[in-house]
Amino acid sequence: MSMEGQQTRSPEQIEAEIEQTREELADTVEALAKKTDVKAQAQAKAAEIKAGAQDKAEAATEAAKKVPEQAKQAASTATAKLDGDRRPLYAAAVVGLVVMVVLLRRR
Repeated sequence: MSMEGQQTRSPEQIEAEIEQTREELADTVEALAKKTDVKAQAQAKAAEIKAGAQDKAEAATEAAKKVPEQAKQAASTATAKLDGDRRPLYAAAVVGLVVMVVLLRRR
């Protein structure tokens, strides 16, 4: 190698470049080591999946806790509607009785 095209550098500059190159090399080696560590990658993925499953389980538990309250509210609403206006109930009973009478007379 000829040094004709290169600038003259001080020993401090050369040492700084060497140190920077070492740091870059250490970062590269560390990144490669992470990519080749299959066990660590599998453990990280398993932890991620487990956390997601726990979140979904907690959400399902919270939703299940709300179901009885929603059922109570629906029952209360239906009861309130029936208590207020029983005409549909009476109409259905009358229709049922008429159908029974007609069927019994046909025999």
